[in-house]
Amino acid sequence: MLARRSNAIIGLFLFLTFNSFCQKNDTLSFFQPAEALDPPRLRLAIGTAALSYTGFSLGLYHSWYKQYPTSSFHLFDDWGEWANVDKAGHIYSAHMQASLLYKASRWTGLDESSSILWASILSGVSMTTVELMDGFSTQWGFSIYDTGANLIGIGLFAGQQKQWQEQRLIMKVSSWPNDYSEQYRDAQITTISEQTFLSRSESLYGSHFAEQYLKDYNAQTIWLSANVRSFFPEAPLPSWLNVAAGYGAEHMLGGFENQWSESDQQLTLDPELFPRHQQFYLALDVDFSRIKTESPFLKTVFSLLNVLKAPSPAIEINSLGELQFHLIFL
Repeated sequence: MLARRSNAIIGLFLFLTFNSFCQKNDTLSFFQPAEALDPPRLRLAIGTAALSYTGFSLGLYHSWYKQYPTSSFHLFDDWGEWANVDKAGHIYSAHMQASLLYKASRWTGLDESSSILWASILSGVSMTTVELMDGFSTQWGFSIYDTGANLIGIGLFAGQQKQWQEQRLIMKVSSWPNDYSEQYRDAQITTISEQTFLSRSESLYGSHFAEQYLKDYNAQTIWLSANVRSFFPEAPLPSWLNVAAGYGAEHMLGGFENQWSESDQQLTLDPELFPRHQQFYLALDVDFSRIKTESPFLKTVFSLLNVLKAPSPAIEINSLGELQFHLIFL
């Protein structure tokens, strides 16, 4: 899930930035990238990355994979699972990790080419670690499609950085938890009880805001956000204005279908009452990294904010043939 792949690298970068900031450094000089390779910064970055990766891998194994039996390495065909929202999430996570690792590498004073290379390699290692754990778990399996999505995300970062020396196309995410009680009532489901319906949603996506924000595929939208002025320099528009295309899905209470077992009973949601469908969006966005500021600290904050899609009006077209307008899409 997106939660397993996103938090580690965000935490790594935040730790690298703010833990070091608490040391006796001048604020301005600390937040500025080093002009040449700075050995103390490089050692700090390597140590932080190694500790974060080790802690993330061990924590993930003990909190997630240890609950399920292991087996010999095997593949799993998960194309179409969760309407491929998870595949879009892989592209997002890989691109986001590579982008933040690139900034951390430049902060140490590594040159452009080395920073792109190491950011791509380390993002790939982080993402592949999770895939390998999947490959040895009886619950899942190694996914060729997930791995391909990871490579697309890394390639999107590296290709742009090489070609344009900037990220004109940014992967972003937005998520707003669903009210499954309201969905149950609106769908007028009678084949199962509301308690059973809510129990299923909580077992998949959690019951608290933070859990649902990160785990609920019904709530997540993955965006490709394009900076207008980067492609059209003469356009009379703010330099930070982006146009974003989003993808999501709705009414999913199972990977491939809304069917599950509970107390030796097979439960199925009527697809007419609770139709699984895909959603496609077009919306405005903000590239926070292009907001002009002389503060290196704010530049760092804006870089971190840039992993999230800014709330804005949006147009939705879905696979049910519906056209909807959202005044503020969260």
